[in-house]
Amino acid sequence: MAWGKKKGGRKEPLFGLPAALADLRLTPADRIPGGDDKPKKSTKSSTKRKSEDSGDEPPRERKAPASRSGAKRRTKSRIGASIGRLVYWGAVLGLWGAIAVIGVVIYVGAHLPPIQSLEIPKRPPTIQIVGIDGSMLAQRGEMAGANVSLKDLPPYLPKAFIAIEDRRFYSHFGIDPIGILRALVTNVMHRGVSQGGSTLTQQLAKNLFLTQERTMQRKLQEVELAIWLERKHSKNEILELYLNRVYFGSGAYGVEAAAQKYFGKSAKNVTVAEAAMLAGLVKSPSRLAPNRNPEGAEARAQIVLAAMADAKFITDAQAQASIGHPSYNVKPVGAGTVNYVADWIGEVLDDLVGQIDESIKVETTIDPKLQSVAEAAIIDELAAKSVKFNVSQGALVAMTPDGAVRAMVGGRNYSESQYNRAVTAKRQPGSSFKPFVYLTALEQGLTPDTMRQDAPIEVKGWRPENYTHEYFGAVTLTQALAMSLNTVAIRLGLEVGPKNVVRTAHRLGISSKLEPNASIALGTSEVSVVELVGAYAPFANGGLAVAPHVVTRIKTLGGKLLYMRQPEERNQVIDPRYVGMMNAMMRETLISGTAKKAEIPGWPAAGKTGTSQDYRDAWFIGYTASLVTGVWLGNDDNSPTKKATGGGLPVEVWSRFMRTAHEGVPVANLPSTQGGWGLSNLAQAASQVSPPTLAAPGPAPASNGGYRPPPTRANARPEAAAGLDGWLMDRLFGGNR
Repeated sequence: MAWGKKKGGRKEPLFGLPAALADLRLTPADRIPGGDDKPKKSTKSSTKRKSEDSGDEPPRERKAPASRSGAKRRTKSRIGASIGRLVYWGAVLGLWGAIAVIGVVIYVGAHLPPIQSLEIPKRPPTIQIVGIDGSMLAQRGEMAGANVSLKDLPPYLPKAFIAIEDRRFYSHFGIDPIGILRALVTNVMHRGVSQGGSTLTQQLAKNLFLTQERTMQRKLQEVELAIWLERKHSKNEILELYLNRVYFGSGAYGVEAAAQKYFGKSAKNVTVAEAAMLAGLVKSPSRLAPNRNPEGAEARAQIVLAAMADAKFITDAQAQASIGHPSYNVKPVGAGTVNYVADWIGEVLDDLVGQIDESIKVETTIDPKLQSVAEAAIIDELAAKSVKFNVSQGALVAMTPDGAVRAMVGGRNYSESQYNRAVTAKRQPGSSFKPFVYLTALEQGLTPDTMRQDAPIEVKGWRPENYTHEYFGAVTLTQALAMSLNTVAIRLGLEVGPKNVVRTAHRLGISSKLEPNASIALGTSEVSVVELVGAYAPFANGGLAVAPHVVTRIKTLGGKLLYMRQPEERNQVIDPRYVGMMNAMMRETLISGTAKKAEIPGWPAAGKTGTSQDYRDAWFIGYTASLVTGVWLGNDDNSPTKKATGGGLPVEVWSRFMRTAHEGVPVANLPSTQGGWGLSNLAQAASQVSPPTLAAPGPAPASNGGYRPPPTRANARPEAAAGLDGWLMDRLFGGNR
């Protein structure tokens, strides 16, 4: 029990000092303000006890100095702690910042080509396109001029670039911190990007290896590559590379190309004023190109001249003389229709020579004089009558009977639309497709004098009509083709078979898909201008197939031959007898038919007009023994014109072009049969006036539902003629044609 009581909380008696302090307690009033540390409590108690023992009153004024001293110590301690923390976190942030910079550098560098592959790339190849006379027609590619050495240039030319683009070029290490700071301050003051801080080395790095996109990653890559270029090449090498690679607008890369483009001379011979203008173009080549904005180019050149004078590269007198008397002669913008030809050539080059890795010269069949005439004919006619007829576009293709294209116009304005309506566009040819129907009929035994009915016809609910809504009864095939009678073409197409018509068209050179239906006789399947003109060429050359072409030879600028067009084996696709018949029939179109205005004085010519449904397309394809030319007029959106027909505007364009093209050319006859189809066909022609499968001649219903008597022979054939017998006698014994 005694052990239990002791464990339960027995208190031992206290004696002496412990007994005196046992009941001592401190109140909040006894505490020193701000003092919370236990050691201080002990010190205060000790001091109080000492005072009581000595019997003296502790002086109250001594507490204040002790408090101020503690506060100072605490303030110093806090300042020291703050500085320590600042140093610590500064070191931490600096370390992480350095890690971040290293990471960015590594990331940017990882997206650059390997250092071993960072060699100065070859300049992109130039494609020089020349005409049949050797003159320059157009130029493609990014390299328009040869490299020039820095030592061969006048000293003020490179100095003009240094003065306006990079005044400290010879002192910085690829990037210019002072220039960057200056540009930053200027941009902040102008509240926008008004000045750049890129050095010539940075600009070269961008031109050689990077894109033109404005991103932070590209800018950082530019900086890394600029530093690499400075370590790899000397300052003069960098400056020379820059001058030969920088873009000057209008497709000109390098000072040599720009000098040739804008001044018609080598960069070695430019004046101070011309050098200043070239240096000024770098800021905004497209906006300041002197062939587009001569005033802006001159104003910028004056700024460059002032900068050159300020840098002491030229004297003030030289600057003033150059500002007051500019000596440049700007060439016009190359936006002519010959660029449609250049684009077409660009599309076929890969098939001819494969990938191009060096500059080449492409020799073509284009006649620059005929190209100019064709361009003027299309543009002038549309300018005069496009509003009246609601026609906005046109195309023209002219080729020799063997398929060599002499002129091509793909639209009225290349700078506004690069869509090539001569090659790429496909439109309904209308009645200009009918010669393939008539040729098929001749090949099946009919003749130009075979008679067929021009009368209303219905095919599975379809009721095609003639353009004039008139019907002429029994007519010859020649009359029907010359007058472009739709009902005869439909009857003839059904008689010979639509599939056979399609085969004939493909055999002659049409490559587009054709639908073998009844309407094929009226040209409802779409074709391009160049393929339709090529399909007419056999009529002009005696029946031989042709492949329209424009490239004759391709060479490197050093003279190495890469391609030469070889003579093709030309197949006979039309029997010469039928060639003569078709030429006689289509000559009648120009003499008495729908293309009377197309007759060329002194030249035997033939052809066929075409107008598609709702006057959407107007065509004329005509030819002589020297040239085959096709013209199309219409609208890109396939909207109807205001009754523009093939015998109107297209014939006018064709005549204007062909009359000029044949000036000074010896007259030649179209291929024809020897002796014609002769007397032996007279009986056949008479016996085929009314084929068994067709309705007998009789009164033809008028378009208003009533009846009228059939027309006289004079109405059937517009020019003076005395019936079938008179017309045949005229053909057999010469007459006046």
